[in-house]
Amino acid sequence: MTAAFTFPGQGSQAVGMGKALADAFPAAKAVFDEVDAALGDKLTAIIWEGPAETLQLTENAQPALMAVSLATMRVLESEAGISISRDAAFVAGHSLGEYSALAAAGSLSISDTARLLRIRGRAMQKAVPVGVGAMAALLGLDYDAAVAVAEEAAQGQVCQAANDNGGGQVVVSGHKEAVERAVEIAKGNGAKRAMLLPVSAPFHCALMQPAAEAMAEALAGVAIQAPAAPLVANVLAAPITDPDEIRRRLVEQVTGTVRWRESVGYMAGQGVTRFLEIGAGKVLSGLVKRIADGATGIAIGGPNDIAAAKDAITAGRQA
Repeated sequence: MTAAFTFPGQGSQAVGMGKALADAFPAAKAVFDEVDAALGDKLTAIIWEGPAETLQLTENAQPALMAVSLATMRVLESEAGISISRDAAFVAGHSLGEYSALAAAGSLSISDTARLLRIRGRAMQKAVPVGVGAMAALLGLDYDAAVAVAEEAAQGQVCQAANDNGGGQVVVSGHKEAVERAVEIAKGNGAKRAMLLPVSAPFHCALMQPAAEAMAEALAGVAIQAPAAPLVANVLAAPITDPDEIRRRLVEQVTGTVRWRESVGYMAGQGVTRFLEIGAGKVLSGLVKRIADGATGIAIGGPNDIAAAKDAITAGRQA
């Protein structure tokens, strides 16, 4: 198996995502119906009709992106004969995408995943008062240089590397003043660009500890099975399959760094040459090209992408 199935994170959402799939394939529509039932509201209406400001709320964006990813996965299964157990060497997801990966691999039910992501979104938003935290993208610095910038900027406050996305793109997170200092320090240290991001909370840093505690409680009451393919965990950049470890790493992920560059590098080092991005957007496919020489990123999010996915997987079976 030379394919990995990857699942996008927050920022990939767009009003209307997944609607063409649901209109074309009953298997996709069933996922959206299941998510609506699990949450007890019409999240699907927000996904397809907006407004964008409501969809972008963390408590909506997180289960919405999962719904689109799982709807896409169900169509790949029903229409293209693709299965994670047969065709994926690994699964992985960027931040909330880790939950989508686990649901796709049968480790979590779709209903439980929707409820967990609603809790996660609300807990992450509540953890830090609006205006206290911030995040910034540092472009053109490698990871070690970005970590050094964050440490220099902290000055007794929180400032941490939140996302190591690869291709010289590192996101830092923490107290607003510290993150603003990091932007200026990074510019002085040779960053091509450094800018604050339009986010509602400082994700993946120590300020998220209240949200981590909320997730520990929520995850304790949910059944987790071994996934059909190993999960390359955000906080480890290494594969795990044990349900108890999965539960533990999902809690750590709330405050820990998303080690995406290392995760993709690990999978490529294990022979993965095709990275299928399942769901909304093309962010992860773009990052693959910067991280792994010779690897292909294939974004699968609409009816017209299903054939391309089938071709990629069929080629991998024959290789």
